[in-house]
Amino acid sequence: MRRDYIPPLRFPTLTRLYDPVAAALVREQEWKGELVRQVGLRAGMRALDLGCGTGTLVLLLARSCPGAEVVGIDADEAAIAIARRKAKREAVEVVLQRGRVEAPPFPDRSFDRIVTSLVLHHLPTDAKLQSLARARALLRPGGSLHVADWGKPRTRLWRAAFLAVQLLDGFRTTSDNAAGLLPELMRDAGFTSVEETGRLATAVGVISLWRAA
Repeated sequence: MRRDYIPPLRFPTLTRLYDPVAAALVREQEWKGELVRQVGLRAGMRALDLGCGTGTLVLLLARSCPGAEVVGIDADEAAIAIARRKAKREAVEVVLQRGRVEAPPFPDRSFDRIVTSLVLHHLPTDAKLQSLARARALLRPGGSLHVADWGKPRTRLWRAAFLAVQLLDGFRTTSDNAAGLLPELMRDAGFTSVEETGRLATAVGVISLWRAA
């Protein structure tokens, strides 16, 4: 798989530090817990985490409903390896495989729920649109997409804090987030119902949650 994606903390050598950094800086357990409640998995459902990284959200989803099938894909081999070790250590049954969020290796209408968290800000605009369009195609009738990512800063303080993320991950990929364009991109990708369901301030910006169908 070609290496033209941004790893969880941009530099491959930092991937092993992602979990403690996320816990310390972005209040990960809080908003991921809320995202899991929003997804509302039920027995028999099939869910996909696009860009699952080190697997924290995949494992939370699987634990929330043991009767559902939870699948995670990520392009980063090191992140997937960490996710697999965590799943084995915690004895949680999930499916984890390498794959790009722009081209998930699944047939259309394969999933009831699709989630993606802190992934879209790693992608340029065209790749964001491609990923969102593929998510729309992968959803079964009545399915929904659930997104957690950096939202538009509404104060100067939040805007200044978000500069740290932009300096790390690049202005080219994060500018859509800073401008508050993610809901518009979801609509451009074919989602007709898009709503922001929550916001959480962190040390380095504001995490927004969205639901789209």
